[in-house]
Amino acid sequence: MSMDRSDWRNVNFYDGATGAHLGGVRQNGSITQANFFHMLTNVLLVVDAPISIRFRGTNVLMQSNTDPLAAGDYNIFCAQGTISLSDERCVRRVQSRSRSGHENAFRDSVRARDRMCVLTGVVTPGLTPSDWVGFEAAHIFPLERQQLWSDCNFNRSITRPGINPMNSVQNGILISATVHSLFDNFLVSANPDDGYKITDFSRNIWNLDGRVLDFVCRDPNNPDHIADELLRWHFRQSVLANMKGAGEPTFEADFPPGTDMMKQIMEGPIPAERLEVEFASRLKPQEDWAF
Repeated sequence: MSMDRSDWRNVNFYDGATGAHLGGVRQNGSITQANFFHMLTNVLLVVDAPISIRFRGTNVLMQSNTDPLAAGDYNIFCAQGTISLSDERCVRRVQSRSRSGHENAFRDSVRARDRMCVLTGVVTPGLTPSDWVGFEAAHIFPLERQQLWSDCNFNRSITRPGINPMNSVQNGILISATVHSLFDNFLVSANPDDGYKITDFSRNIWNLDGRVLDFVCRDPNNPDHIADELLRWHFRQSVLANMKGAGEPTFEADFPPGTDMMKQIMEGPIPAERLEVEFASRLKPQEDWAF
């Protein structure tokens, strides 16, 4: 079953001149008014001049500061021009999982660097194989999007490329299995331009919102540190997926044995694109796969 991202929104914003609904977001406490301005002007909207934001009902003018964004409805005005949503779409991806039973350099490198879930802060001793149960090495940028990686020239951000730059430890973080799907669905992300603050765009069930991505994975003195440019890309996708218009559909990933996976995909949202992404993720060479 696909989740509707708009179901949990407690903030909505509109074109103040036309009344058209432009989007919304779930505010769990970490989004400031300055964050909101940045998301609108740098990701979501196309405007001809500076904008102003007013709380619907009271018409109070919002300031771009560190005050928390209040839940409610907002009108956006552009006195010297027009407002429209950006044509940019978020990148669809499926949850990353290992396709190889062999030891994996990506997984092992991420484990060795992080030794903890860098989102929740839960630490593993890592002394025996069983200590790693519940911890997964996740790709920040999805492996199945090789062409987009090349188009964005992300190789330039990788200083420890190994055999395949997309499988570099700098494109990975160690996270709990419970939040891996949230990360892959762009429901949780960390912004490297805001002190690595974590934003949970869903209901914050795992209490991630407002935490800071652990320093262990981003220590600039460690040559294996994550690439900020990839985190920046992930955060941008999260804003697009969760805040633009009605929000992007999410993909069901839980298919118990005996489930007609193809039937469920075809009955779900955007089935053709879902199949394309699924096929791309499964047809990659085995040596390129990682957790």
